[in-house]
Amino acid sequence: MAMYSKRKKTFELITQLVRKQLNYKFSRFLFLFERWRKEFYRMSWGDIGYWCITVTWCYLVLSSNSIWADTSFSNVIDDVQPKIVKIYGAGGFRGLEPYQSGFLISSQGHIVTAWSYVLDTDELTVTLNNGHRFDAQILGSDPRTEIALLKIECSDFPCFDLEKTVEVDTGSRILAFSNIFGVATGDESASVLHGCIAARSALAARRGAFVLPYKGPAYILDAMTNNPGAAGGALTDRQGQLAGVLGKELRDAANNTWLNYAIPINELRGAIDDIRTGKIIPRHMDADIKKPKFPTTIEHLGISLVPDILTKTPPFIDKIGIGSLAELAGLRTDDLILYVDEHMVQSCKEFVRELELIDKDDKITLTVRRDQELVTAELQAKSVSPATPQSD
Repeated sequence: MAMYSKRKKTFELITQLVRKQLNYKFSRFLFLFERWRKEFYRMSWGDIGYWCITVTWCYLVLSSNSIWADTSFSNVIDDVQPKIVKIYGAGGFRGLEPYQSGFLISSQGHIVTAWSYVLDTDELTVTLNNGHRFDAQILGSDPRTEIALLKIECSDFPCFDLEKTVEVDTGSRILAFSNIFGVATGDESASVLHGCIAARSALAARRGAFVLPYKGPAYILDAMTNNPGAAGGALTDRQGQLAGVLGKELRDAANNTWLNYAIPINELRGAIDDIRTGKIIPRHMDADIKKPKFPTTIEHLGISLVPDILTKTPPFIDKIGIGSLAELAGLRTDDLILYVDEHMVQSCKEFVRELELIDKDDKITLTVRRDQELVTAELQAKSVSPATPQSD
């Protein structure tokens, strides 16, 4: 009985405390309400209208931003995804991933991507956003801008319009679409990174740290695009308009600094149009060109190429003859020959065929890739100009 009485007193004490708190809160509310009522009656109708308009405007802005973020942003991504493709080719050894990204620029199946080792194969596969797979043909590439153009047999697929591209300024918000890390293998969507343009800078100004053939302007991105599989992906603004092509993995060997960058699409349109219209094709495929009576040979230049064991073995220089034209011009072993007199060569066979179209007494200009830099050398029987890096 004593225990029951003690519990009853405790309960009554708690009830009294709650009532006091509620009375205090309620009285405080009444006080503030009365104060607000007096201030409200002192306001003019103009002040009341001003505050109503301000509150309404804030509500509309916040609600519209929320709707844009929830619907329009996702709609942009859904619109761009069908234009992105996954590319599979060479790789799989020495830590080289056999995949990268690309995007459609025509409903007939033209694809822009990065020029890389992944394309050094005759079995190139392209997977579309819907999971359909196609064998791809390399129409051509431009080592100076490090882009390539592929072709698949399809029609009426969504694509970017190169006539409706944009340039973005520093601080602009961007989207980066790519098959980063190869996460998409079938009908999965490509990865999307959201970031901004940190700077627009000429890569030539960074050549002391980051060496690569392209020396033109580039977008420096505040987004982690410098990862396997991202090369060749699409950079767009937040409305889904094409702005650039994601660059390849780029790292400073001295301090391991990685650079996230993209090449503006307007810097590449000339090369894309040339490849698409057939202007950049091996000269030996032109039936109207006749071979000279005494053609140039690799033996005449003093060059030995690597063993030609593949269908498209890259024309790396294996040996240089002592006192040869190649040695006098400054060519070195391991140089990768890219151009013969402005005509691109992509294999040992193409290099030999291009030489066969040049008289042995004529001057030859070779453009080679040496340690990620383009170097030119002029070779001629009577006079030889030493190899020099290309000017920016």
